[in-house]
Amino acid sequence: MRMLVRRAFAILAISLSACSTETKVASRDSAIAVDSGYATVDNGRLYYEAAGSGAPVILLHGGNLDRRMWDEQFATLRPHFRVIRYDARGFGRSSPADQPFAAHDDLAALIRELNLTRASLVGLSLGGRIAIDFALAHPEIVDRLVLAAPGISGGKWAADGDTLWLVAARAAAQRGDSVGVALAWLQSAYIASALKPPEQAARLRQIVIDNADFWMGMVRHQDLEREANPPAAGRLRELKAPTLLLVGTADTPFILDVAKAITQQAANVRRVDMPGIGHMINLEAPDRFNAEVLKFLTPP
Repeated sequence: MRMLVRRAFAILAISLSACSTETKVASRDSAIAVDSGYATVDNGRLYYEAAGSGAPVILLHGGNLDRRMWDEQFATLRPHFRVIRYDARGFGRSSPADQPFAAHDDLAALIRELNLTRASLVGLSLGGRIAIDFALAHPEIVDRLVLAAPGISGGKWAADGDTLWLVAARAAAQRGDSVGVALAWLQSAYIASALKPPEQAARLRQIVIDNADFWMGMVRHQDLEREANPPAAGRLRELKAPTLLLVGTADTPFILDVAKAITQQAANVRRVDMPGIGHMINLEAPDRFNAEVLKFLTPP
């Protein structure tokens, strides 16, 4: 979702610029140890958590959130795989996005540090964009690819028309209130439909607040992230890994447009539409999401 947010930053930037070692962590199942640590990347480091054994599966979170959006999937997949989730640069416990970087290069550094030769990637939104860029740059490493409501680097796509949340965001920006800007984003079409269950709404609200510095950081340093070169939009026919594309039919025009292009151009893609589901598919339809991913990652 990082690229999605950039569309809003053109409006917010003027207001904001005037403001100025390996450890063990607790898991939801105390019987299963979760390894955590930091992987060194150019000009920074990425925080990761890993659990289980077997073929590696890496979870890549959506923008404005962090690795915790995968709590359900981390627990579901780890009895079957070596599951790894991490905070992308600028989010969670990873380094701020205040130095030049490329998100798919960060992922490559993480994979090298973990001594992985191959892995399957599961990415949603921003995570999907990173997964696509990585799969194009390192096809020999990617076993299988799960793209849920993916973003994409480059190209021209349908406009979202999702601007109502920007009214509150602009007001918060003028106050220099990064938390207020972050909370305004909860009104966005990308996240609003995932907030219907009260318990989930409270959890997502806290994750968004925890990542509030992302908003100020992206405005101050929005030109530091290097887009894949060439970008993925013109290279979708080069995607060779078996791909599961999960699409919520109630998602935004931009995401549906990207999904259409992947469906038409990727070499080996299985598309699953989820009627009435919005952007945050793993949170809005976790049972269906988990079943589809497990089936795809464990072929007969």
